[in-house]
Amino acid sequence: MTRIRIVTAKVTMTATLNESESAKKFYQALPIEGGANRWGQEIYFDIGLAMQEENPQAQVPSGAIGYWPPGTAFCIFFGQTPYSPVNVLGTLDGDPKEFARVQSGEAVKLEKAE
Repeated sequence: MTRIRIVTAKVTMTATLNESESAKKFYQALPIEGGANRWGQEIYFDIGLAMQEENPQAQVPSGAIGYWPPGTAFCIFFGQTPYSPVNVLGTLDGDPKEFARVQSGEAVKLEKAE
């Protein structure tokens, strides 16, 4: 089981990655830092990692983490469905609603949890 840690000023949470090729490539690129963008009940930001679509999903459950190929962006979903299909990378290990406290412009760090 491969896990990452998502760290903001207000929320620190781990997430478990799935076995997709996208998740493996993402994990190898860590650590990554960026500034949060809010879109409804979603946080996203450009991670500068180009990946192809891999089983893209137009509907994802709250708590999913994903990669949005058109924007080379990492996404955290806490109620919102994607703007357009994403590669699902895994799921948050805690309450996704915690991320509602993160505002646009706040720093987000993604790192290996192991």
